[in-house]
Amino acid sequence: MTPPLTDQPFELKELEEKLDQLIEQYYAVKNENHALKTKQQELVQEKVQLLEKTALARTRVEAMITRLKAMEHDS
Repeated sequence: MTPPLTDQPFELKELEEKLDQLIEQYYAVKNENHALKTKQQELVQEKVQLLEKTALARTRVEAMITRLKAMEHDS
């Protein structure tokens, strides 16, 4: 059943408003997704740097322990 002709402009306006809202939501989600992807890339890079620093620190500590043990055996 089709609505009377007088209701069609009102329904069309409602549809236009809903479409505008959906378009706004789409762009908001798209922008948020882009921001999240950028943040994820930054965090991955930060993790790599932290892992490298941790490995370097571990190597240095192990070297110090080895030197201390060598000094202990020399005494």
